[in-house]
Amino acid sequence: MEEVPITPLPLPAIPRVTGALALRVTYPSPQQQLTARDSNFIFGSVGHADAQLTINDQPVKVEPNGAFIGWMPVPAGSVGARGGPPVAQYRLVAVLGADTARLTLPVRIPAPRLELTNLGKFEVDAGGATPRGALQLPAHEMVVVRLRAPANATVALRDSAGTLYPLRNGWAMAQLRGVIGGDSTAWAADVPARALASAKARLVASRSGDTVTVPLATVRLLGDEESQLGALKAAPGVGGDTDMAIVARPTAGGTYRWSFFPGTVVPITGRNGSAVRIRLDRQLDVWVDDADLTPLPLGAAAPRRTTGTIRASAQAEWVDVTVPTGDRPPYLVTEDGRQLVLTLYATAPASENVVVPANDALVRTVRYEQPASDRARIVVELNDDPYGYQMLWNGTALVLRIRRWPKIDPAQPLAGLTIAVDPGHPPIGSTGPTGLYEGDATLMVGERLKAQLEARGAKVFMTRTTAGPVPLNDRAPMARQQNVHAFVSIHLNALPDGVNPFVSRGTGTYHYFPHSQPLAALVQRSLVPRLGLRDEGVFYQNLAVARNPWFPAVLVEGAYIMRPDHEAALRTPEFQEAYARGIADGVEAFFRARTRR
Repeated sequence: MEEVPITPLPLPAIPRVTGALALRVTYPSPQQQLTARDSNFIFGSVGHADAQLTINDQPVKVEPNGAFIGWMPVPAGSVGARGGPPVAQYRLVAVLGADTARLTLPVRIPAPRLELTNLGKFEVDAGGATPRGALQLPAHEMVVVRLRAPANATVALRDSAGTLYPLRNGWAMAQLRGVIGGDSTAWAADVPARALASAKARLVASRSGDTVTVPLATVRLLGDEESQLGALKAAPGVGGDTDMAIVARPTAGGTYRWSFFPGTVVPITGRNGSAVRIRLDRQLDVWVDDADLTPLPLGAAAPRRTTGTIRASAQAEWVDVTVPTGDRPPYLVTEDGRQLVLTLYATAPASENVVVPANDALVRTVRYEQPASDRARIVVELNDDPYGYQMLWNGTALVLRIRRWPKIDPAQPLAGLTIAVDPGHPPIGSTGPTGLYEGDATLMVGERLKAQLEARGAKVFMTRTTAGPVPLNDRAPMARQQNVHAFVSIHLNALPDGVNPFVSRGTGTYHYFPHSQPLAALVQRSLVPRLGLRDEGVFYQNLAVARNPWFPAVLVEGAYIMRPDHEAALRTPEFQEAYARGIADGVEAFFRARTRR
């Protein structure tokens, strides 16, 4: 079937509303802590198209449906109670003929950055000193200490024994690196954790006889003799062990990178607040949440993991690559073109034998590599682009299950396929100026998308069909259990504080795994002309609903619900239908492309 160009349609006209004058602010909420210091947006509605609105004496446009969004300087604030964040006020006045409505909205704003000068009163920015929080580290590990202080100060860490560890300022460090510039008020140094092991440790800043001392977090030392193992817990959620995974991060509080099986035993190497650092092998430490780890008794034996003969076995819908290891190892699967690479940490070879079925249409070959004495790598060469895969644990071995592409009917590419439709939110979610909640709008679009896909021969699995919440981390496992062939999550965008909403905003599509990128590209290409909004592009992003690799998965942000024109359009059946049809066209194009190869 030949693709027909689509002529973009303008957004539907905003309907005219002539109700009673009713001043309401949707964002920000009273006493909300803003993150912007300079300018920010405020939006809501006044109830009548002809009302005149000012916010802090600045005129703000009212749309025909009474909605408004203002972009203006963050109000100046006064010192908060008991030294808390400064409090500011938005003063709104709406006038309609002889009627006037007033509203005062208090918000909390960021405290201004302390100005540090070489003259006048000697001050340091003690509130920004680091490290902070509960730390547990080996005595020899280096810790970064920081303090903002004037450029002409002298700054050092003094430990409980009186030993001084000098800090350098940003300008000096920049010169050492051969870089121009550097913040001369930012002082830092690497010090051993043992220097912070006493509550008596202090940062000491001095200038011309004036001295300021700043306490720091006390580090609890983790000696080699206290080395402890921990077992990763089972994560709550839907499904069995296949869908239960513990996520790990490269840094405390960083983005997700690894997913491990419950029961995996790992050494504990440090703590930072509620984050626990664990060792995967001699080269790599990562972080998990404290709630996801059960410490084992001191003296517990570490598991010995060795690889046995690797076997690839072909099934009708997938190929299993089975790697005996004896005990669950930490692992990572990565895609590299037509390769899937399975890295096993803390695992040594006992056998490098590999058995692969002859002439399989999907798996060409499997080979074993050993980049380090305690790290193994299994490289699976494919005859085709990856479509989906998942990791399983069968009690003695890891199984990398590689999914075959489904059979596609060129005349009806979606016939016989199961597509997951995920109407985003609740919980949480954004709300538009006149009160349209994102979760309600996405469900309306999702129901239309379901009808579109079913009309093209697909079976549709909806992650939710009511206004009730579905936990975020349950959605992709629910779809995996239904063995869906693709997953689409429907969302509506909003902006963080400090970003101008009047800059052109439009449609964007997101993916995580490389094998999902083609689906994201085709959905985006279909959606943009349907919705008539700016093409924001296709993005890689680490999103929970896109992190299940068994199927191509995308998340779509079709419009900005915080903008009055987009919110008004989302209330119309025409725009909802265009959103749904654009996604359906993209999903169909993805599978149709398979038949043209």
